[in-house]
Amino acid sequence: AFERITMLCKYTLRVLRPFVPCFMTRAASSTKLTSDSLTVVDNRDGKSYEIPIVQNTIHARQLSQIQGLRSYDPGYMNTASATSAITNTDGEKGLLTYRGYPIKELAEKSNFLEVSYLLLYGELPDETQLEYFTERIRKHTGVHEDITKLIDCFRHDAHPMGMLVSALGAMSNLYPEANPSLVGQDVYADKQVRNQQIHRLIGTLPALSAQISRRRQGRPYVGPSHQKLSYAENFLYMLDRNSNPDYRPHPVLARALDISFILHADHEMNCSTSAMRHLASSGVDVYSATSASTAALYGPRHGGANEAVIHMLEEIGSIENIPSFMERVKRKEVRLMGFGHRVYRHYDPRAKIIHDCAKEVFDVVGKEPLVELAVALEKHALSDPYFVERKLYPNVDFYSGLMYRAMGFPMSFYPVLFVIPRVVGWLSHWNEYLDDPENNIVRPRQRYVGSPPRPFVSMDQRKTSSSAEIRSVESSESKRRYVAPVPP
Repeated sequence: AFERITMLCKYTLRVLRPFVPCFMTRAASSTKLTSDSLTVVDNRDGKSYEIPIVQNTIHARQLSQIQGLRSYDPGYMNTASATSAITNTDGEKGLLTYRGYPIKELAEKSNFLEVSYLLLYGELPDETQLEYFTERIRKHTGVHEDITKLIDCFRHDAHPMGMLVSALGAMSNLYPEANPSLVGQDVYADKQVRNQQIHRLIGTLPALSAQISRRRQGRPYVGPSHQKLSYAENFLYMLDRNSNPDYRPHPVLARALDISFILHADHEMNCSTSAMRHLASSGVDVYSATSASTAALYGPRHGGANEAVIHMLEEIGSIENIPSFMERVKRKEVRLMGFGHRVYRHYDPRAKIIHDCAKEVFDVVGKEPLVELAVALEKHALSDPYFVERKLYPNVDFYSGLMYRAMGFPMSFYPVLFVIPRVVGWLSHWNEYLDDPENNIVRPRQRYVGSPPRPFVSMDQRKTSSSAEIRSVESSESKRRYVAPVPP
């Protein structure tokens, strides 16, 4: 009788739950509820569970007590994978801060290496700290001869990102004393060893990128300047110097690039940053992890957004074609590149800054022909209720591609200009991850939907399956070769 009454009560609670959720939540709990908690009722057995809420998150492991329950979140759309104090984005307010400092203030009042120090070590440096940090970066502004030989092995028209991914991966073999697989997993416990790799990567990357650019142009490589140039100035020097050893880039262009580097230095748990943390969790060396992150950024859905903007503007062609193009966007026939953001629900805080930088660049090198088209497109989008209601505002990629194009960078090089500053963000997260007591190896779960256990079927009893597509592309050259008669 007691069991029947219990079952009746559970059934009654299930029926009433949609109508009186508060009553259901409290009636099902036998303990006193706290304000910072979530009460979950499992309708399969009527049991309730109180889960603590910490900084508006619940720990996924708490769900496992509910009959082994797991959350399913493809693309991590609503999953916090780490605790971090580096970068914060507030999509609703359109805010971006590095260690609490608004990105606008940093772009206006700071420089890239000062911001790099902030991201890596948590506070803005004093004069002595910045001088030491800058000097360590400068001393590592060079490329190992073996890496230079590797770059020479690539075709002159190889994609810059493919070359960069390979070169960074190869660097893991040059410093065995800093490789956990060779000298032990605790090698990075030594902060000085860790800092050496940080300084080396930040210092080497502009020189490595400049070599890749000049390799594609068939020009001899140029080492760092003997002058005390800024980080961006030295990069432009290694890109552009020909016969004049005292060559110095235009200050407006160098400052615009420096600001662009600040804006792109970090952006929370994006795809490539998550890759950095994922690789770090395996204990692999930092160069292999950086190479993997670069490969993630190589993907057009991540690092190719500003290039896609240029392609879109070229497709539109003229201001007169904007209305018809926007109608195609509304019909979902084409995508409006450079507008909207997965994080920001209002104007990307970086967009206005890069817009102003682009204008200054145009004043020096001349206006990029696509600028007027871009301005007209932005004006059209911001006055159209369809785009305003969906909060599709320009993001940082909309004008950065135009600025890079005006500065003479080929579109294939745009992702490299993304990697150079973003390596600072990756290294900041790598640094933070190594000190995190919860830095377990990343091992997501899956929701298995495949076949249940089944016996092996011998070849003569298997039925032909037509569901698998196994054919691959054959070139005309291969077809010519394969039709040759086979000798007896």
